[in-house]
Amino acid sequence: MDVPVKFRFGSTEIALSHPDRDGLLAAVTARLSAGRGFALATLNLDHLVKLRRDPVFRTAYAAQDLVVADGNPIVWLSRLAGEKVSLVAGSDLVLPLCRAAASAGVPVSMVGATDAALEGAARSLRAQVPGLKIGLLHAPPMGFDPEGAAARDIMARLAAQGPGLCLIALGAPKQERFAALGRTLSRETGFASVGAGVEFISGHQRRAPAWVRAIAMEWVWRALSAPRRLIPRYAACIAILPGQVLAALRLRTRKG
Repeated sequence: MDVPVKFRFGSTEIALSHPDRDGLLAAVTARLSAGRGFALATLNLDHLVKLRRDPVFRTAYAAQDLVVADGNPIVWLSRLAGEKVSLVAGSDLVLPLCRAAASAGVPVSMVGATDAALEGAARSLRAQVPGLKIGLLHAPPMGFDPEGAAARDIMARLAAQGPGLCLIALGAPKQERFAALGRTLSRETGFASVGAGVEFISGHQRRAPAWVRAIAMEWVWRALSAPRRLIPRYAACIAILPGQVLAALRLRTRKG
């Protein structure tokens, strides 16, 4: 991208760092091979809603080194602003990130989900990624504070492992806040917020079929699976779209 797509929240700007998966994985591979940590966030429309409301989330997001478009609305808004951006879903990154870690010879840790999901994901990843090393597996209890004492203890354990990759499955905004903490306490670790990706690969949660994802209707599939929780969330997402469309058009006009 010649000019990064930026989403503004007061004095805070969130920019996409990479327009596609290939560029992202090249950056991740280089960092893992060099023992340089990072924080990777996958931006979607729900995040934009939370970023408008939550200054702590904005601060955590600003600390992310790598940000990609995890959601078709982010892709469409970016293209409307005149940028060639592709969908890079966090759930689709689990396997390629683990392959990059195996290639770099560093372990993959996982934080979040449940003990059963983490063990299942570890088994599945070992079977699919030759030479993969599994590091720390930790499922925090309900009420986990992503900047609290327990989080700092996890960071100390990750730091003791040396360079590595940590997949975070805590959901937003906890996973991005946890990753931001890691940039100061476990600087050789690459933190990737992958949401439900760990549970998908373990088989503990079913993802929408490929044909549903291909027509950009995964959000409908998810909403129908948990309507009480997700329909209000998606309604809030739809409500901010007109303002985001106008902002994208203004950016395109400035470039023209």
